[in-house]
Amino acid sequence: MGVAGRVVGGARDCRRAQYRVSARSKGGMRVKMDHPVIERRTSVDVVFDTLYEEISTLKLLPGAKLSEAEIARRFGISRQPVRDAFNRLESKHLLWIRPQRATVVRGFSMAQIAHVRFVRVAVELEVLRAACTIWDKARATELRRNITDQKSAISRGDSAAFHNLDYLFHKMICELGGHPLAFDTISECKQSIDRLCVLSLDRRDEAATLVQDHENIASALEDQDPDRAMETARLHFSRLDESIRDIHEKHADFFDTE
Repeated sequence: MGVAGRVVGGARDCRRAQYRVSARSKGGMRVKMDHPVIERRTSVDVVFDTLYEEISTLKLLPGAKLSEAEIARRFGISRQPVRDAFNRLESKHLLWIRPQRATVVRGFSMAQIAHVRFVRVAVELEVLRAACTIWDKARATELRRNITDQKSAISRGDSAAFHNLDYLFHKMICELGGHPLAFDTISECKQSIDRLCVLSLDRRDEAATLVQDHENIASALEDQDPDRAMETARLHFSRLDESIRDIHEKHADFFDTE
C-alpha cells in the first residue's frame, strides 16, 4: 500500500480532533468529553473535506487537474458548492484557480513553508513557557497517555493514527497549558504543511525520533523547566526542516517555482 493509502482519513480526523476538552474539573484543568460533538455539514463542507483529505494525503498530487463539472457530477450537486469549496481550498494554498483554464493542485511553496514554520515555532514556544508554570501530575498523566498511544501506533505501523496523535499531542499542550486558542494558529500552520508530514511520518524511524522528542518535552513540562522545554521543542521542530530539505531533493517536481 502506498503513502496515501496508509494515511487516508488522517488529515480530516486531525482537523475535527478526536475529542473535545471544553469541560473543566474543580481544579480548572480541562478534561475529555465522552460524547462526540455533532456538526452540521453543508455540501460545500463535504466537498471541501473530501478534497482536502485527498490533497493532504497525496491521493491528489501537486499538479493534478480538477474540473468543477466533474467534481459536481461526482457528488451529485450543482457547480456552485464546488466553486465555493475550490475557493476555500485556494485560500489555504492548496489549489490554483486559473480562469478559463483547469484548476490544479498547488505544489509546495518554500516561502510559504518558511512563513508558517516561523509563526508556529514562535507561538508554541510561548505556550510551553506558560504551561510550565501550571503543569501538575494530572496534566502529565494525560499527556503521557497520548505518548503511549503514539508508541502503539508506531509498533502497528499505523502512520495515520500516529499523525492524528502527533496533532493531538500539541493540541493537548495548548489546552492543558491554559492557552487553547493558541492552537487555532498552530493548527492553521500545521495544515499548511500536512502533505509534507505525510511524506515524512511514513518513515517509522522518523516517527520514533519524534516520539522521543515528545517524551523529552513531557519530561521538561513535568520538571517545570521552561528553558529545557523550549530547547527540546526547537530541536523537535528542526526535524521537519531536515525532512523538508530531503523531500525537496527527492521530489523537486512537487514544489512550485518561486
